[in-house]
Order: sequence, then C-alpha cells, then structure tokens
Amino acid sequence: QVRLLESGGGLVQAGDSLRLSCAASGDTFSSYAMAWFRQAPGKEREFVCRISRAGIRIYYADSVKGRFSISRDNAENTVYLQMVSLTPEDTAVYYCAADRSYLSGVRSKASDYDYWGQGTQVTVSS
Repeated sequence: QVRLLESGGGLVQAGDSLRLSCAASGDTFSSYAMAWFRQAPGKEREFVCRISRAGIRIYYADSVKGRFSISRDNAENTVYLQMVSLTPEDTAVYYCAADRSYLSGVRSKASDYDYWGQGTQVTVSS
C-alpha cells in the first residue's frame, strides 16, 4: 500500500504558475504509475495527466496540454505537476493517484487507480 500526500496548492491569479507535489510513502514508489486528477465544485473528478513508472510515457487531457507538465523523481518518491498560464477554469481540488496495475495506455478513469491522496485546493482568480 502506498500513501500519498499532496502539497503546493493555493490562491493565484489568472496567468500565474503553480507547482504541486505529491509525496509517496509506504511502498516502492517506482512500482506505481501516477496520475493527477482534479475535481471542481459540482463536477465529477476529471483526469489531468498520467506518467508511467519510469517517466517515459506521459498523457495529458486536452484541456491542459501545453500548459501542465507532469514529472516524477523516483529517488525522492515524489510526483510533480507544473502548471502555467492558469485560468479560473483550472480551479479545483487536485488529487494525485497511484495505479499498481501494469496495464498500459492513458487509463484516464478514476476507477483505474488504487490509491489517492487527500487533495490540495487550487483557486485561480480572474
């Protein structure tokens, strides 16, 4: 079992940048593909991006492509989400998630993931 703890959220203005971190503990971090999801008030949880175990295969939702970048440091047991050119539509609680399966592909459904962090709030003001 892996435990996940997100950090780095906050209140920013439109056009600003923010970097989220997700620290993992309790299991071998490199055994998990990792993803970021987000959930805005009144909406379903939405896939943002995913990175494979070695960081080679990366997938992004169309809504964030070109603005968000996912990376991981397996030595530090951490996955990151760099966000630039933020807009109010990016306002949400951001969650990191771990996938213990060895299935390939984008795997963009929340049910594809086995472990979740508690989330960190990102609010973008206009």
